[in-house]
Amino acid sequence: MAATVVRNGGGGDVDGCDVERSLDMLPAALLETIMTKLDVASLCSLASTCKTLKSCATRVLTFTPNFHVFNVSLSMETVRPLLFPNQKLSSLKLDCGRLGNSAIDILARPSLREISLHNCRDFSGDLISEIGRKCKDLRLLCLGSVAEKVGRTISRGALEDLLNGCSHLEVLALMFDLSLYLRPGDGRIFGLVSDKLTHLELGHISSRMMTQLLTSTETSSGRVASTALQNVQQLRLSVDCITDAVVKAISKSLTSLIDLDLRDAPLENPRQPSDLTDFGLQEINQNGKLKHLSLIRSQEFHSTYFRRVSDQGMLFLADKCLGMESICFGGFCRVTDAGFKTILHSCASLSKFSIYHGPRLTDLVFHDVLATTLSLSHVSLRRCHLLTDHAIQKLASNLKLENLDLRGCRNIRDEALQAISQLPKLKVLLLDGTDVSDTGLSYLKEGVWDSLVSLSVRRCRNLTDRFMTTLFDGSSKLALRELDLSNLPNLTDAAVFALAKSGAPITKLQLRECRLIGDPSVMALASTRVYEDACPGSSLCLLDLYDCGGITQLSFKWLKKPFFPRLKWLGITGSVNRDIVDALARRRRHLKVSCRGEELGIDGEDDWDSADINQHMEAEEDELEQWIFGDEGDVEMEDAEDESDDEGSEEEDDDD
Repeated sequence: MAATVVRNGGGGDVDGCDVERSLDMLPAALLETIMTKLDVASLCSLASTCKTLKSCATRVLTFTPNFHVFNVSLSMETVRPLLFPNQKLSSLKLDCGRLGNSAIDILARPSLREISLHNCRDFSGDLISEIGRKCKDLRLLCLGSVAEKVGRTISRGALEDLLNGCSHLEVLALMFDLSLYLRPGDGRIFGLVSDKLTHLELGHISSRMMTQLLTSTETSSGRVASTALQNVQQLRLSVDCITDAVVKAISKSLTSLIDLDLRDAPLENPRQPSDLTDFGLQEINQNGKLKHLSLIRSQEFHSTYFRRVSDQGMLFLADKCLGMESICFGGFCRVTDAGFKTILHSCASLSKFSIYHGPRLTDLVFHDVLATTLSLSHVSLRRCHLLTDHAIQKLASNLKLENLDLRGCRNIRDEALQAISQLPKLKVLLLDGTDVSDTGLSYLKEGVWDSLVSLSVRRCRNLTDRFMTTLFDGSSKLALRELDLSNLPNLTDAAVFALAKSGAPITKLQLRECRLIGDPSVMALASTRVYEDACPGSSLCLLDLYDCGGITQLSFKWLKKPFFPRLKWLGITGSVNRDIVDALARRRRHLKVSCRGEELGIDGEDDWDSADINQHMEAEEDELEQWIFGDEGDVEMEDAEDESDDEGSEEEDDDD
């Protein structure tokens, strides 16, 4: 629940002091009762308005049942007074990027039923162990990046403490590499897991370990492993290699499975005994309950494929996937149109269909899609190089499409966009690396433009400023929130001017590797007023300017407060001036500044929801930061700028 905060900024008929005196006349218990209905961000928003509400918010935080803060990495000094007095906390969700083992006593609390902790790099296995010892009533546990910092480790005993202690777990997600800490036979300890568990997600585990776990009849303590996991309905695993053995073990042991997501990224093509084959596909969905299936061989480290799966394997699978609602295949290099078409036509309830790295997929797959009863809402055909406009024209006959991912389909041109523009429900369109032009993008203006939420045209090298001035002409209010314009060699500041002038409420803007983009673009974005919003640059949460050729020291003056108040991620070239970059990062401690060219934000490459964005940005995020960090001056950053100016003057004198 979000709070709407009204401030008196020097104008109006009501004086701020009178408002506070009026609030003082109300019973504190009444105000606190009302404030218990708000989330943490909204409480902090109210607290930033006056002393009375700040006092009430501070007391409410000592007994609020839910404490969820993902947008800011809080320090130990901030977390302790907010959490320590609260004996009624039942749900805790935090970004732990600035916390370590010293915070374990505050985070592991007996009252908790839900724990979700991200970026736990500086924690050791003691965090896992203490949660198992203290949080006996825990229902949901999600831990990310535990012990990734050098010197931290996780013992087998810590995992045993967790699984033995949390006997009521229903959801367990351990998003780190378990194979670094467990020996090959240690996978059996997962036989200790709660028999109430329905969702299991592991960041990385060896296929051998997973097979041993599922095929073992009992653990060292005598508990039957198959019984412990028999209620699991959703399983998501990253393994070293997807094999027939692990697929068979999953299908036979997890009889309640509804959602199966397996992915691997081998460093070389596996040999036949250690790979997935047609016979492995035949083992999938033996119980006929699967609704969602994802099998992906990533190309992250090496160009590896499922070389032992053919059309025959897809025919085996088609007989068992009649009730499936979403299917995702990645890296099936020997499967042709016949195999993919069989799957597509067999699943009458299919709404999400995704093929990644399908080198033999052609237009024929969608040739007679009108003859089916399919109602697809999400389609991803990433890096299917043989697809042309004809396939997209056929696919666009499905008017319920909401997400369309054509990244890496290099033969997609303007004719496809003409068909796409007629999709009334389309919200996400990803066109990276396609052969579209300014003319093709202009077709979007005729139909789908007002409803589109996310657009990516990265590496579409035919594009110029013209498509931006056409789309962002200010003629209507837009729903667009995410825009990726990276690596467009002909894009200039004029394109950003058009965007800024339109007042579009963009929350995520990527301009990386646009060599003609410079300081004027940053100034324009900083001065942007989103429709009636009075706060300049207020909507941007992510801004990626990495390797933009015209960015200089001047841009950093516009990256300070009060500009870009909601900015959480900033990509910049560190060589511009490292001192100023570091000073900016210290001044805006909520801001994650990247100088190495890594992608910003949370981007799950193969997640169905990776392209979806949050359409409602709460204004309270800025007040949360203000209340937590206080109102410090910009002295440190100004000193860095002065030093840089002095150095520049000295260089000019030397040249003279």
